[in-house]
Amino acid sequence: MEAAWRLMMAPPRLWTGSSSLLVSTARRLFSTEAPKSFLVKEPPPPKVVDRWNEKRALFGVYDNIGILGDFKAHPKNLIVGPVWVRGWRGNELQRCIRQKKMVGDRMFVDDYHNLNKRIKFLYKRYNRYRLYR
Repeated sequence: MEAAWRLMMAPPRLWTGSSSLLVSTARRLFSTEAPKSFLVKEPPPPKVVDRWNEKRALFGVYDNIGILGDFKAHPKNLIVGPVWVRGWRGNELQRCIRQKKMVGDRMFVDDYHNLNKRIKFLYKRYNRYRLYR
């Protein structure tokens, strides 16, 4: 390895003797020596995973609701939560705007004020740090 390093770092001989031909030296970028030692990592021990925790046990529990219930109930109708969030996807700004539109007229003054402040902050943040600016 050291010999290859010396070949790489040695200055090239541009002129040989009295001839006027430009001669470049060939340098090896690899070593022909055998490696000294290998660093062998042992594989990590297998993780102990609880296959029957609540999240895994209830995964897909509502997938067959249409087959078992004559397609009368949709899984999104079984989700409990606020009206403006049920069966809907979006970011926080869209959720706050949706909440203001749906229940803003029935909110307490302080909650409505805090919601407007949050919307104002998120507008500024999303407009500054969005992907396409």
